[in-house]
Amino acid sequence: MADPLPTGEPAIRITAMPADANPAGDIFGGWLMAQMDMAAGIVAARRAKGRAATIAVEGMTFHHPVHVGDEVSVYAHLTKAGRTSMTIDVETWRRARTGEDRQKVTQAKFFFVAIDDERKPRPLPQTD
Repeated sequence: MADPLPTGEPAIRITAMPADANPAGDIFGGWLMAQMDMAAGIVAARRAKGRAATIAVEGMTFHHPVHVGDEVSVYAHLTKAGRTSMTIDVETWRRARTGEDRQKVTQAKFFFVAIDDERKPRPLPQTD
């Protein structure tokens, strides 16, 4: 059974390049994780209205490989906000460069904390 397609716009969309791959042409998992961290960081910085730092990642499992030339779309959604911390659900999807079919590659929960100029936790701003 196929995963339901993601909703909303991706936080990041990028083409997987040869420098991001192993000799077999599969994209490194670490590269995918870095893209996911950047996407989650965009969401965290918006909610924090400033700096935020990754403090943990939970539940990353790779379902399908990503190949050189694939379009990689990373979706990130804030699911919980505490006093200083945020939980962001992230999904990564691939689409072959010349195709229309999309596959979910991986997903994970990213945990961030809002930080001040001294890199110390600070309260999240109140939402309107």
